[in-house]
Amino acid sequence: MISIPGRIAEELGVREQQVNATIALLDEGATVPFIARYRKEVTGALDDSQLRTLEERLRYLRELEERRETILKSIEEQGKLTDELRAAVDEADTKNRLEDLYLPYKPKRRTKAQIAREAGLEPLADSLYDNPGQDPEALAAGYLNSEAGVEDVKAALEGARNILMERFAEDAELLGRLRDYLWSEGQLKVTVIEGKENEGAKFRDYFDHQEPLKKMPSHRALAILRGRNEGILTYAITVEGESEDRRVPHPAEAKIAAHWNIRDQGRPADRWLADVVRWTWRVKLSTQLETDLMAQVREAAEAEAIQVFANNLKDLLLLAPAGPRPTLGLDPGLRTGVKVAIIDGTGEVAGYGAIYPHAPKNQWDQSIEQLAKWCREHRIELVAIGNGTASRETEKLVAELCKRYPEFKLNRIVVSESGASIYSASEFASRELPDLDVTIRGAVSIARRLQDPLAELVKIEPKSIGVGQYQHDVSQVQLARSLDAVVEDCVNGVGVDLNTASAPLLARVSGLNPGTAENIIEFRSRNGGFRSRRQLLEVPRLGPKTFEQAAGFLRISQGENPLDRSAVHPEAYGVVEAIAKKSGRKVADLIGDVSFLRSLNPEEYVTDQFGVPTIRDIIAELEKPGRDPRPEFRFASFQEGVETLNDLKPGMTLEGTVTNVTNFGAFVDIGVHQDGLVHISALSHEFVKDPREVVKAGDIVKVKVMEVDIPRKRIGLSMRLDDKPGEGNRPERGQGDRHKSAKARQASGAGRRGSSQPQQPQGAMAGALAEALASARKGKR
Repeated sequence: MISIPGRIAEELGVREQQVNATIALLDEGATVPFIARYRKEVTGALDDSQLRTLEERLRYLRELEERRETILKSIEEQGKLTDELRAAVDEADTKNRLEDLYLPYKPKRRTKAQIAREAGLEPLADSLYDNPGQDPEALAAGYLNSEAGVEDVKAALEGARNILMERFAEDAELLGRLRDYLWSEGQLKVTVIEGKENEGAKFRDYFDHQEPLKKMPSHRALAILRGRNEGILTYAITVEGESEDRRVPHPAEAKIAAHWNIRDQGRPADRWLADVVRWTWRVKLSTQLETDLMAQVREAAEAEAIQVFANNLKDLLLLAPAGPRPTLGLDPGLRTGVKVAIIDGTGEVAGYGAIYPHAPKNQWDQSIEQLAKWCREHRIELVAIGNGTASRETEKLVAELCKRYPEFKLNRIVVSESGASIYSASEFASRELPDLDVTIRGAVSIARRLQDPLAELVKIEPKSIGVGQYQHDVSQVQLARSLDAVVEDCVNGVGVDLNTASAPLLARVSGLNPGTAENIIEFRSRNGGFRSRRQLLEVPRLGPKTFEQAAGFLRISQGENPLDRSAVHPEAYGVVEAIAKKSGRKVADLIGDVSFLRSLNPEEYVTDQFGVPTIRDIIAELEKPGRDPRPEFRFASFQEGVETLNDLKPGMTLEGTVTNVTNFGAFVDIGVHQDGLVHISALSHEFVKDPREVVKAGDIVKVKVMEVDIPRKRIGLSMRLDDKPGEGNRPERGQGDRHKSAKARQASGAGRRGSSQPQQPQGAMAGALAEALASARKGKR
C-alpha cells in the first residue's frame, strides 16, 4: 500500500521528500503562508497553491486512514477478517471503496436476510444458486418450519431470495462496477412535480431537462438539487436501453447476472434466479446507487462552487486600496436619510451625521451645503457611496456637490456594501465603535473598505461578503475552511502594520489567533507603538514559536531597525548584515539601491540555514521593502442619466465594476441597482474556458447592453463591444460551461444567419440561475 506522503507526492508531481518535510512543518504548527515564504529550502520551494492542496489532501487521507483502522478493528472483532479482506481494505483508495468493502460486515438492524438465515434457509439459497437444475418449489418444500415463520413454499423461497439479494448487493466489486457504469453512461432526467409549475417558475428550465451525469456543471447541479429540496423537481438516473415498462429488464440487471454467473439456460431455477437479480437491482441497488452518485455530483458541485467563491473572495480582498486619504462614507437611504461618516487618513472616525436629500424631506441644497462644510473642514479627497437603496440618487447629489465646489477635487466611488450591516451589528463593531449608532457604523465600514478593502473586510465573516455561487447550498464546514485559507493567504501576502492593525486583521496573521491579537492591541495601548519586532516577545502568551510564524508578516513603518518594515524575517537579518558588511555599507543604505542589489550574487551569501531561493527573496525585498502587491487604485464612472433598469437601452456602452465571477460568466455593476450578466461566450472573441482568465471581481470593464428584461430584472451584457443587439440567439442550456467556437457553430448551424461570427448572448442566464445566483451574490447586507 502506497504511503500517504507517497500518494500526495504522486498527485502533486513532486518528490516524496518534499511532502514529508512539509507534513512535518504542518504537524509542528507552521502555517501555509509561513512555509511558502520562509521555508523554501525545506519544501523544495513548493508554492502556496501546492501547499494548500497538500494540506487538504493530507486531511482527507488521514481521515481515510482513521476510517480504515476502525473498519479493520470492527471486522477483526467479528472474527471475519481474512488475509484477502485485509489486503483489499488496505488497498482501498477512496471512502466509497472502503465503505463498499465494509458493507457486509457493518453492524445493522436485523434484516430480512438475517431472519431467513436464522430460519435455516441459507442452505436452500446456496443450493439453488449452485445448482439451478433443481426445482425451486420441490427443494423449498424440505425447508418448511412453522416455528420460524416459514409456513409454506412461497415463504421459504422468499427467505432464500432475501439471502441472495443481500449477498449480491453487498459485493464490493459489483458495487464499484455498477457505480462506474452509471457514472459513465447515466443521464440525469429531471422533471417538474405535477401541480408545482407556477410555484416553481424560477426552475422552469429544468421542468423537462436531461443531460449526462458526469458532465453536469456545478451551478446546474446545485440548481437542480435545490429544486428537488424545495419540492419542485424530481429526478432519476437513466441509461440507454432502459424502459419505462418495468417488465423489461434494466441494463444493470444484465451486469449483476454476469457478475454472479447467472444465465437463463432453461433450467428449473433459472427464472427464479433471474427474479432474484431483478429484485436485487430494483429493491436493493438502484436507489442506493442513485443516492451515492447524486452525493458524488453534489460533492463535486460543492467543491467547484466553493472554489468559485474562494477565487472571488481573493479578488475582492486584494482590490486596490485608495490609501490613507480623508474619506466621506455615505450609506444611502430614502426615508431614513443618508448616514455620513467622516474618516481621516488613518482610518479614525473624525465625525458623523445624517442628511436628508431625498423624499420625503427633499433637503437637497441643505444636504449639499452640509457635505461641503464637512469636506472643507476635514479636507476630504474621496467620497465612498454604498451601492444599496438610493445609491444612484445619492451619487447624483455628490456629483452636484462636485460641480458647485470644483476646488475640492473630489473623487466619488460607489462601493459594495455587502456585509456592512452585519459588521455594524457585530460584537467587534460594538467594541470598536461603542459610541456610534448601528447605522453610522455602516457608513464607517463603507469609507474604510475604500481606503483599505482587506483591512475592513476581514472584520466580516467571509460567507457574508456575498460573492459566492449557491453558497448556502454547500457544506458550510468546507466553505468556511476554504474561505479562511483565502483570507489567511491574502492578509499574509500583503502584510500587516503592527501599530495600526485591528484585532480581526492581526488575528489572520500567520501564527496569531483572536487571543494573541487582543493581547497585542492591549500591549500597544499600554506601551505605545511597537518600536521593533522583537518587542512582540514581551506580549503575554506570545512565545518564540508564535513569533517565528508571525514576525515576517508584521511591519513597523518607523521602527528602530529599517528591516522591520520589510518582509525579511528577523531570523534572516544576519544575511542582510553580512551583505552590508561585505559591501562596507549600512543596512539602511542597502534598502532601495536597486542597481547595487541586482549586482549581488546570491550564492555568495548562502549559509547552512538559508539557501539561494531565500537569499533571492531577501534581495528582491530590499529593492522595495514592504511593497504592496495589490494593483493601483482605479474606479468605474457610471454614466449620467443611467440610474434604473428603465434607463437602459440595447446598444448602450457603459463602464462598470465586476462584482462576481461564476463558471458561466461575470456579473457587472453598471449603476442601476441590478447587476448585468456577461455570459461566458460574450467575454471575448476568443474561446474562454474559465471566465477568470478574462476578468476577476473588482475589475473595471466596458460593456455593451444586449438585452434588458425589466419584468424579470435581468440585463444581458457583452464585453465584445462590436456585438449588435438582436443579431443572435439566447445561449442554449449547457453553454454556461463550454460554449462552442465560431467554427463549431458554423458547422452545426448554431451561429448567426449568414455570418461566421459566434452567436451573441441574448439572455441574462437560464431561468433558475439568474434569481438564485443574484440572491447568493447579494447575500445579507
